[in-house]
Amino acid sequence: MDKCGNKTDEELVTLTLADQDYFLYIINRYKDKLFRYIRRITNVDPEETEDILQEVFIKAYTNLNDFDQALKFSSWIYRIAHNQVITYYRKTKARPHGHSASLSDEEVKNLASDLNPAKDVDIQLLKSNIQKTLGRLEEKHREVLVLKFIEEKSYQEISDILRRPMGTVASLINRAKQEFKKASK
Repeated sequence: MDKCGNKTDEELVTLTLADQDYFLYIINRYKDKLFRYIRRITNVDPEETEDILQEVFIKAYTNLNDFDQALKFSSWIYRIAHNQVITYYRKTKARPHGHSASLSDEEVKNLASDLNPAKDVDIQLLKSNIQKTLGRLEEKHREVLVLKFIEEKSYQEISDILRRPMGTVASLINRAKQEFKKASK
C-alpha cells in the first residue's frame, strides 16, 4: 500500500472499493486542498471547516460506489464539498459573507494576472486587497473565482462541480471578474 502516491484518483477509488483502508490515501490527497477551498468560499472558523471537511469525506466514502468514472474524481469530491457547504449554511441559517483563508503569493499572482492590477503593487498589499475584495462578492461570484484562479479548475471541472453548463460557467466567471473589479475600487 505504500506505492499509492503514484496511483491515479480513479485507481485509488477502485482499490478503496475492494479495501476500505485505501480511502486514507484519498483523504491525505484531498484534505488540505478541500480545507482551503471550504475556507475560501465561507467565513467559518477552522474548527467548523474541519467539521464540514469530515462530512465531505463521510459522504464521499459512503457514495463511492456511485462515483461516475466519466467525471474527474477531483470534480466529484469538490462537488460534494460544495454541497456540504450549502448544507452547513442551511443548518445554521447563515450565508457566507466573506472568506478568511489566506492566499499564497502564487495564488494571488494567478488571480491577479487575469484581472490586470498594476504590476508594481506590493504583493502583500495585493494579497490583502484580493482577500477583502473576494469577501465582498456574492457567494456565486466568489466561488467561481476561487475555483478558476485559485483552485485552477478548468471550465469543464467547474461545470461538473457546480452542475451548470459550461457556457453558464463562462458567463458567471466573466460577471464575477467584472464584479471583482468593481468591488476592488
